[in-house]
Amino acid sequence: MDMSENWLNGLYDHIQVLDDREDGELSETERLKQIRRPLLSWYRENARMLPWRENREPYRIWISEIMLQQTRVEAVKPYFFRLLEELPDIRSLAEVPEEKLLKLWEGLGYYSRARNLQKCARELVENYGGQMPDDFEEILKLPGIGRYTAGAIASIAFSIPVPAVDGNVLRVVSRVLGDRSDITKPVFKRKTETLLKETMDQEHPGEYNQALIEVGALVCVPNGEPKCPVCPLASLCRTRRDGLWKEIPYKPPKKQRKREERTVVIFERGGQIALKKRPPSGLLASLYELPNAEGHLEEKDVLEAFQFGEKDVLSVRALPKARHIFSHVEWEMSGYRIELGPDARGDGNLIFTDKKGLEETYPLPNAFSAYKKLIMCNNGKGRKR
Repeated sequence: MDMSENWLNGLYDHIQVLDDREDGELSETERLKQIRRPLLSWYRENARMLPWRENREPYRIWISEIMLQQTRVEAVKPYFFRLLEELPDIRSLAEVPEEKLLKLWEGLGYYSRARNLQKCARELVENYGGQMPDDFEEILKLPGIGRYTAGAIASIAFSIPVPAVDGNVLRVVSRVLGDRSDITKPVFKRKTETLLKETMDQEHPGEYNQALIEVGALVCVPNGEPKCPVCPLASLCRTRRDGLWKEIPYKPPKKQRKREERTVVIFERGGQIALKKRPPSGLLASLYELPNAEGHLEEKDVLEAFQFGEKDVLSVRALPKARHIFSHVEWEMSGYRIELGPDARGDGNLIFTDKKGLEETYPLPNAFSAYKKLIMCNNGKGRKR
């Protein structure tokens, strides 16, 4: 490093230290303008190598952003590769049968995201020639795309200088500004979008947005103490200066989840497993499930609920307990593994399929993953009655 580089770096460090001393003189706008250079510099050296960052193809960015909503990065990767392999472009996504799409999505949860993807793809084929429009407002009009996703696609794929404000960005900005506002309120999100639109890097908006998100994901983390000693924004952060990371960002206490008991049944008949399709609306709409009922049912009540008689039953085993947490409800599950005779028919809504069908055809939600493993391993567990 030559003397001029040393001098410039020293001057930059001085500016940041000066900010600490004269903190009160910086407005919110001035403070956010000053984060641009250290933020981008840090991102270029520390950004994770992620498959959707390999190029700026709008379709890949769009798919990844929808998948990443409420889902961890590591969990998304295999689904991203699998969906792109089967559905490499917008037109193939528009034309795929819904059941196949849901099977590709199986395990990611929040299945309405997949349905909205297809709805949007069909709109793009019908009205945009199968291409993502290169205009923020046009992208925002598309079904299933909100302001964050539209901002991410517009800035990353098309270098349009619009912010992409998600939970990570709200946390970072509220801490940098020392803002105690409730970050769950739409008014705070609107304020953040306005401030960032005025102050973000205009030449590299995609990198800028991703950098803010990356700081929130890796440094200014959501659960636990932020890693202030390695944060590129530390000298500009009012929350770090005042030691208020436990108080900022502010979120009101979450409402307690509703808890429900469910009785789940694995009906087996001649090597096939019974499934049932859920209603077209509501929780897990139109997905397939293992037959189940609300509450903890005795064996005789289960048989009655699914219209089997005692003469249909060859054996019964208790299933181990399992739990699944949705966003607003928690299922506490127990149940039975019931082997049926070859002539058993029961509820006319039951569909019997083999393991291959369960693995390749019918999308089964994660709520039943513990019991699916028992089926695939052919392990009854529990005590034979």
